[in-house]
Amino acid sequence: METEWSKLIPKPRSAFLLVQCNECGHRQTVFDHAKIEVTCQVCGAILAKPSGGKAKILGKVLESYG
Repeated sequence: METEWSKLIPKPRSAFLLVQCNECGHRQTVFDHAKIEVTCQVCGAILAKPSGGKAKILGKVLESYG
């Protein structure tokens, strides 16, 4: 019965990611379909660049939420 419901309920194709900055090691949550450049809150390094669909993640992805 649950497999029928899982087909009917849409699953999101996007997620939030826990990304670690390559420059300073700060961890920050980033949306994987970011529409603007995401910079580190500590050192200002670029963590994600928009690329039309999914953003290009430039830091190290530690976890995915979603």
